[in-house]
Amino acid sequence: MKSSKPPVIMVHGAFCASWTFDMFRQPFEQAGHSVLCPDLRGHSEGTGRDAVVGVSMTDYARDIAELCRRSPEPPILVGHSMGGLVAQLVASRAKTHALVLLAPSPPWGVSGSSIEEASTAVGLHLLGPFWMQAVSPDRSLMRNYSLDRMPPAERDAILNKLRCESGRALWETLNWWLDPFMTTSLGIGPLKLPSLVMVGSRDVVHPAMTARMTAERIGAQYLEFPEMSHWLPGEKGWENVAAQAMDWLSTTYAPA
Repeated sequence: MKSSKPPVIMVHGAFCASWTFDMFRQPFEQAGHSVLCPDLRGHSEGTGRDAVVGVSMTDYARDIAELCRRSPEPPILVGHSMGGLVAQLVASRAKTHALVLLAPSPPWGVSGSSIEEASTAVGLHLLGPFWMQAVSPDRSLMRNYSLDRMPPAERDAILNKLRCESGRALWETLNWWLDPFMTTSLGIGPLKLPSLVMVGSRDVVHPAMTARMTAERIGAQYLEFPEMSHWLPGEKGWENVAAQAMDWLSTTYAPA
């Protein structure tokens, strides 16, 4: 029997893959949603590091938008970190039911609010013309900022699965003010669909103030989790994040 609940597409962040949502997808499936967790272009297991060279945020968005168009009905998009920005771009290209953004990267025009964000954007330039390269994950940064609330064994398991990321996509995301094509621009005005931005108060990658500005930019509701950091799909407390997201989603459709 066809579910009365919209399908869900979950979009992972930089250096990651579909395994980001191995746990987070389960409550949605148990609640009756069909869930698809695709690997972004060049992030599937077994692909070489050069598979992401030259890949743009536009490419990521086009791929996910195509999945939305092939969906039997407009899906709910859930995006984490850079995947949250991909989801925002998709929402401006394809019909979607709602957006749930977990610690999302901000769109064009929303500046970072912390020294750490500025340092990351500037620090990439130490790699040389990184926008033409595949960028290897910085395990130390991931350990100390993205995965800082994960138990050591689970953190190490994630570190061992990280993939190279497109330098071009990172440049378009972190150095948007230098991008003459305004790749991550959402156009004028708020997004025209129900949206929720969720963030941990202890997040250094995309701090709460930045997330709040993103929510204001796209016209989203905002929800902050005091004891959480960046890895909202899997760190301690993720079950509450999922439950709050589903509670909010239940107000955007009327189950049969």
